[in-house]
Amino acid sequence: MGQPQTVVTTEEELDSALDDVLSANGVEIDDTLPPPVVFDYTDAEVKEMIVSSRVRLLIRHPFFGTLATRLKLVEAEWCPTAGTDGRHFYYNPDFFRTLTPEEIDFVVGHEVLHCVYEHCGEYGRLMDHKEADRDMKLWNVAADYKVNQALVESRVGVMPKQALHDRKYYKSYTEEIYEHLKKTGEGDDKETLDVHMIGEGNDGEGDPTGRGAPIKISKEEAKTIKDQMKQAVIQSAQSTDAGTLPGDIKRIINGMTNPKMDWRELLNISIQSLLKSDYTFMRQSRKSRSMGIYLPGQKNEDKIDVAIALDVSGSISSSMIEEFLGEISGIMQQFQDFKIRIWTFDTEVNIPGYKEFDPYNADELTEYQIIGGGGTDFDCNYDFMKNNDIEPDKFIMFTDGLPWESWGDANYCDSLFIIHGSDHIVPPFGEHAYYSQS
Repeated sequence: MGQPQTVVTTEEELDSALDDVLSANGVEIDDTLPPPVVFDYTDAEVKEMIVSSRVRLLIRHPFFGTLATRLKLVEAEWCPTAGTDGRHFYYNPDFFRTLTPEEIDFVVGHEVLHCVYEHCGEYGRLMDHKEADRDMKLWNVAADYKVNQALVESRVGVMPKQALHDRKYYKSYTEEIYEHLKKTGEGDDKETLDVHMIGEGNDGEGDPTGRGAPIKISKEEAKTIKDQMKQAVIQSAQSTDAGTLPGDIKRIINGMTNPKMDWRELLNISIQSLLKSDYTFMRQSRKSRSMGIYLPGQKNEDKIDVAIALDVSGSISSSMIEEFLGEISGIMQQFQDFKIRIWTFDTEVNIPGYKEFDPYNADELTEYQIIGGGGTDFDCNYDFMKNNDIEPDKFIMFTDGLPWESWGDANYCDSLFIIHGSDHIVPPFGEHAYYSQS
């Protein structure tokens, strides 16, 4: 019998497996890394190299190069490597003296993508939503994994050895990576390539040189920077070949460029559209189909059958859900007959939180009690409906749009996603709108 096979899924596991093979064959392994090569460049030469990098990106990767030129270069002794607040590109000459020109290209692209993904202001956004338990170091590690993956896919420069990269996180959102790191502890000993700036303003006195402290940015300025960067991303995508970019960056660009319908308007239109003619053939229930009964029944279309799933992950507050349910209640007052099923979910449907509403108890809709809290798994909602023979005219999910595996079953029923927290996330099926509080 042969040796048992070893399955590896990450670069770290591959390195470990190779080490084992070498050791088994008597090859001594020196795990110590040689000190980085330090090039004898002056500070002025380092700045010129960064400028040259931006020129190369303009030629080879116009989308990245165009955005890079918008960031003002600021020499920063307080910064051990590099960083950005969306307006400035902070750099430590000592760090850049250890990089090759191709690695500099990668670092410049790295800062650009933090702006595109809006990681610069993510800390403020999360704290605004009462996520006080957010591990910011771990969040920053997740953000670096996401950015570096996109740069490797886009073939921007050469990734420095200290940069975080793991193929198992491909096709995952930053939040998904964060949840995985938090669950497994795999990010506890990791360090980011750069310093991640806080979008609401930075600690320290405003230093115009940036050598002693980051340039202080107010909350209002941070919002302006975000809006300006969004316009820059759109313009860059329109003027360059954005078709070669990774799929998630394309989705961000599409989300910025496509007109967004107000979520209240789309919610109203979506439910109103269910009201058709007086009578129509209805889809047979799963139970009927399993018994071999195929004769179609009839139902009065004045009765609206809606299922609502409420994501109870930490970024969604009670006030948001109250406003959302209030909007649902107002819409349902337009119909004489309806059924609404409501439940909450995280990684599974919270059965005690399941409740049905009709015209007789509709006044209790806005008093629905939230049950749950934790991670996110969209599949559990569709499994719940299938297992309980729930086949609504419309399935509505109120969510932060961050599933770990999938969005669910695209073919089971008509789905509408009301997404809070990011206007970059685009579901692969159904209708969607982005939640904003009134």
